[in-house]
Formats: sequence, structure tokens, C-alpha cells
Amino acid sequence: MALYILRAGRKLRSRSPLPLSLLYLPSHPPSPNPLSPPPCRPQPLGSPLPPWRPPCIGSRRRSRILDGFRHSLSLASISSSPGTTEDHESRRPDGGEGSPPASSSRSWVDLYLPESVRPYALLARLDKPIGTWLLAWPCMWSITMAANPGEFPDFKMLALFGCGAVLLRGAGCTVNDLLDQDIDKKVERTKYRPVASGIVPPFQGLCFLGFQLLLGLGILLQLNNYSRILGASSLLLVFSYPLMKRYTFWAQAYLGLTFNWGALLGWAAVKGSLDPATILPLYSSGVCWTLVYDTIYAHQDKEDDLKVGVKSTALRFGSLTKTWISGFGAACIGSLALSGYNAELDLFPTSGLVLWYSVESCLVGLHPKGDERRVGKVSSR
Repeated sequence: MALYILRAGRKLRSRSPLPLSLLYLPSHPPSPNPLSPPPCRPQPLGSPLPPWRPPCIGSRRRSRILDGFRHSLSLASISSSPGTTEDHESRRPDGGEGSPPASSSRSWVDLYLPESVRPYALLARLDKPIGTWLLAWPCMWSITMAANPGEFPDFKMLALFGCGAVLLRGAGCTVNDLLDQDIDKKVERTKYRPVASGIVPPFQGLCFLGFQLLLGLGILLQLNNYSRILGASSLLLVFSYPLMKRYTFWAQAYLGLTFNWGALLGWAAVKGSLDPATILPLYSSGVCWTLVYDTIYAHQDKEDDLKVGVKSTALRFGSLTKTWISGFGAACIGSLALSGYNAELDLFPTSGLVLWYSVESCLVGLHPKGDERRVGKVSSR
């Protein structure tokens, strides 16, 4: 009897395991992720069992990897969006409530300056040195052109004008923020500036302006009398520029007159007078160049300018902006070449400056939406 029962058990185990195939159903619903592979399907009845493997573990893992990769791509696209370059321009210095999300990139102002000093550094735009460079370059050019043939330019004079560019640019930005605080509060890009956001009270901003002008006066007094009068006259342009955008569409041209005043001052500091045949073309070249980059810069504020009633060349040129800035670029290069020719410079350095201007103009033309942040973040608008 026991032998019969043992043989019957062996026969049952040797048969096709039909009921066991029902146990090979997936233990989870199909994944809703369209990137993941289809879930495991139950084997049809009557088919032999395949070699054993953990059901759907690989597909689950691949689904999680693809989900994470797609999430990282979305984060990368957000972090590389054009608006992230405006993090210092459009944040409150104290990071208070209502401030935009802080960017991962922090300037040296945030890293090294005390917290009590940061608002004033931001008021002077010390975290954006491109404006200082664009103010200093015309000074350096004229000082270099005024040097005696075969000699290096006066390095002490270059250092003085470099420090003066930092102070004058900071003073111009302070004047602009004090006069435009009501307008800045209505513009998305500028409403978190120190004065407009209330971090720096107007009286403290005025005291800070006086401190910068006092330091600038110390530099000006080290020049000759002719340069002192010429340098002091530039303050009229500095203080009146913020008002120009209220009355004329050519505020960018007025900014060019202000930013390139150093082309006149640098030559006068070395020679004690002006040579109109050399300096006026150089000055005109800088004005045209400013019209190129600041017109591009003004395009990012067109909508806000229309709302608050502010004028600019971007609104004046409209759809013909590329034609206008191409003309100004050509005039810039031609005036620069004429200045070098009248100064009797060699062909090589003159052509080098012309080539530099040409490359910069091409870069501006290739990035019509990005250069208002990369190149144009220079004015005190």
C-alpha cells in the first residue's frame, strides 16, 4: 500500500505544472511611466515555466533610473535658463521675505564683505565690474595714445584712472538709484536694488555718494589744472543722465557722452591740452560703441519702460534695431581708425584695435538676447 502511494506521488510531480503557472502573475500594476519597459505578463496556460528570475525587478530599476535622469534634465534646463544671470541684479541684499530664489553662484561681495557693507557695495555695482571696465577703457586708450613714441604709457596715470573709474561708476549708479527709486520699484529687474527695496535709506545713499565723490576729488587733484576743470565738468553729465530717459529716446547717446569722457580726460592728463583731430574721433567711436551695447541692454526693459513712461533707443528703433546698431558699429570702427591715423600710429596697433572692436561687435550681434546681461550690464539704468 505504501509503495502504491509513493508511485502515485511521483506521477503527479511529473505532470505539467499547470496550476503553478497561475502563481507567476505580476505582484504590482503596470508602471505608468511611458519610458519604462512593459511589465511582465503572465505565461499562457499550458506553457512550461521559464527559468526563474526575480519578476520585474530589472524593469522597476530601469524605471527609477530613467525617472531620475529625466528629473535631472529638467533641473539642468531650469538652472541654465537666461534669467539666472540676473541673480545679483534682482535680489534683495538681505535675502528677506519676497526676494527671488538665490542663485548658487555668489559674487565676492557676498563671500568676503561684512553684511553691513554689502548693500553699499551692491549700490555701487561692485559685484558687476564690467561697467567699470567700460568706463576705464577709453581712459586707457587715450593715455596710451598720448605716450611718447617708443615709450610705455604712464603706469601711475593708468592706476589713477583705474581707481577713478571705480569711484565714478559707483557714484553714477548711486545717483541713478536715488533719482529713479520710484521707477525702479515698478520694474521687475530693478525693484530689489538697495534703495528701491528700502535696504539703504535715501539719506544714507546720499552720504555714500558724498563719500565716493570725496575720494574721486582726491584723485582729480593729482592731475594738472586743465584736467581738473575737464574732469569736474563731467559731473554735469553724471548727475543729469538719469533724467534723460524721461525726456528723450536718445538716453543711450547721452550715456555714451558720459561713459567715454575719459577719452578726453586721459589725453589732457598727459599732454595738458586736447588734440581735436585725434581725440574727437576717439570720443565719437566710444559714443557709437555705447549706443550698440546699451541699446541691446535696453531691449530687456521695453515692456516695463512702456508701463512707467521711460524712453530708450530700444523703443525708438523697434524692429530696425539691428540696422541701427550695425550702422553705429561701422561708425565706431571708422572713427577709431581715423583717430589712429591722425595720431600717426603704426598700422599694426591701429588695425589691432579695429579688429578688437569688430570682434566685439560680432559677439553682440550673435547674442541679441544674452548680451544685455553679459555686455550691457554696465550702465546705471
